[in-house]
Amino acid sequence: MIDFFKNGKFYVWKEVFAVVKSKKPLADAFAVIQDKNETTVIIDQSKIIEDVIEIEKDWKILTFEMVLPFGLVGFLAAISGALADEGISIFVMSAYSTDHILVKEKDLPKAISKLKTLGLSTIQ
Repeated sequence: MIDFFKNGKFYVWKEVFAVVKSKKPLADAFAVIQDKNETTVIIDQSKIIEDVIEIEKDWKILTFEMVLPFGLVGFLAAISGALADEGISIFVMSAYSTDHILVKEKDLPKAISKLKTLGLSTIQ
């Protein structure tokens, strides 16, 4: 795991996102999660126009720009644990081969600093 962090990179999306409980999927969303109880949308908060039930604003997305094998154990546990030690709350999303975390915009500098102490570097 340590070697994996050493060569790991992440980037921060320039947009500010909202996590929305919505009546339906919204156009131009970063992600839509539909389960039997609700529809959750992660979207650039400047693009929200309708169908919002509840909203959490001011999130930044950090994407780990590396292929994460399905058999990798503990990657998100190490990330979330390190950020929890700093009092930083996260919202996690996984794609097929990479992971994304959302942190509140106010916590972004501290989150970046902490991830760098794990050996990860930022992509500009």
